[in-house]
Amino acid sequence: MEKAKILVVDDDMDVITVLEQMLNNEGYEVISAFNKKEGIELAINEKPDLAILDVMMTTHYEGFEMAKEFVDNPVLQNIPTLIETSIEVLMTTKPSVQAMAREFRNDPNYKELQVILIRDIVTGNSGIDYRAEDGRSVWVPVDGFIRKPVDKTRVLPEVQRILAKKAEKVQA
Repeated sequence: MEKAKILVVDDDMDVITVLEQMLNNEGYEVISAFNKKEGIELAINEKPDLAILDVMMTTHYEGFEMAKEFVDNPVLQNIPTLIETSIEVLMTTKPSVQAMAREFRNDPNYKELQVILIRDIVTGNSGIDYRAEDGRSVWVPVDGFIRKPVDKTRVLPEVQRILAKKAEKVQA
């Protein structure tokens, strides 16, 4: 069986090194990039099975923008994305995480948040609602989140879950 290829995009070499070592030890092939431009280029050329994206790199929301490009670009659409973040993830039991994010946007307690990360604990559906520079709300579906600082006990189960889910889709 061929090793799953994982793309790690982060501007912090220490984080890349930790993730590479962690994932290589589990038998994954790891390729890495330091920013969105390099990451998109690698994703197109290498066709990884999964991408792990940092949020803040060259810009504050570069990882979110990259995840959006994965969703919007037909060449990249089948590459699942994990967002690496220290931002708190809001949990819900509603499968439509986008609808739930919109509810949070209308709630006075959350209305002013620049970023809402949300995950349905039942289905695993996840997404990001962030305010672009022009003030509009942008929705980006993702496959999950990895809490920073990266921890093997949290990273590996998420990677395995997403790769298993991708394998199920391919077989279906």
